[in-house]
Amino acid sequence: MQAGHDKYPNEFPAQHIRKPGLEAELKQPPLFAAKAYRGSEKLKDMVAIVTGGDSGIGRAIAVLYAREGADVAIVYLSEHEDANATKAAVEAEGRRCLIISGDVRSASFCERAVKQTLREFGRIDILVNNAAFQEHEHRIEDLTDEHFDLTLKTNLYGYFYRARAVVPHMKTGSSIVMTGSVTGIMGSKDLLDYSMTKGGIHAFTRSLAGHLIDRGIRVNAVAPGPVWTPLNPADKAAQDVKDFGADTPMKRAAQPEEIAPAFIFLAAPCCSSYITGEVLPIIGGY
Repeated sequence: MQAGHDKYPNEFPAQHIRKPGLEAELKQPPLFAAKAYRGSEKLKDMVAIVTGGDSGIGRAIAVLYAREGADVAIVYLSEHEDANATKAAVEAEGRRCLIISGDVRSASFCERAVKQTLREFGRIDILVNNAAFQEHEHRIEDLTDEHFDLTLKTNLYGYFYRARAVVPHMKTGSSIVMTGSVTGIMGSKDLLDYSMTKGGIHAFTRSLAGHLIDRGIRVNAVAPGPVWTPLNPADKAAQDVKDFGADTPMKRAAQPEEIAPAFIFLAAPCCSSYITGEVLPIIGGY
């Protein structure tokens, strides 16, 4: 099924890349520019932090936030080439971009990234918690303590650390948008730890929304289905990548530019001022 402005691919090159996964190495780059999307100042003069903003969904969010008038700080692990490409794309939209490299599993790094953003831009209006770790494991007996710990520390601790660091600097009208997953709704037999964290993110979203409602800070989540990003060929064997997303009702994976507008909708007060504590699935027709 093709329902978009452009025709999107329904199969991908059989390719495996090394973790954490460089978008620059992909034979078929993810589509992030959303050329048909026209900005209308929904986020004019706001400041956003986007974690995992160097590539994939994070890159698409950063670019469209800039198109809507926001300055953007991108937090990423070590993919410097990707981060600089995203920075250039944000600046091409006429907005400022700060790139910050570090490990979101560290509470002290999350605090430093917030302080650096405040020094550069003077405010923070939006936090997008998006950075994640994922690795398939087919037998629970083979899911090591180290693997389990890495997934939980990145996907749960990291989300908590960043929210805790940002909230004291937010004012009424600010928002937090989390990246959840269809696996947190439906489960995934080969992603036991990842699915657990995504379900936890959905619960954290609803709980934090209630916690912050008196401060006028909204908290919501987007739960995507399969999306073509470096995360997938970095996690799957080459032969398993070709048909990625083909088992959805739409028979294909999403592109990042198809997911990013939901993050605008949930961040923009003009669109979602009465929405908090919600999880929005974008899962290809399930």
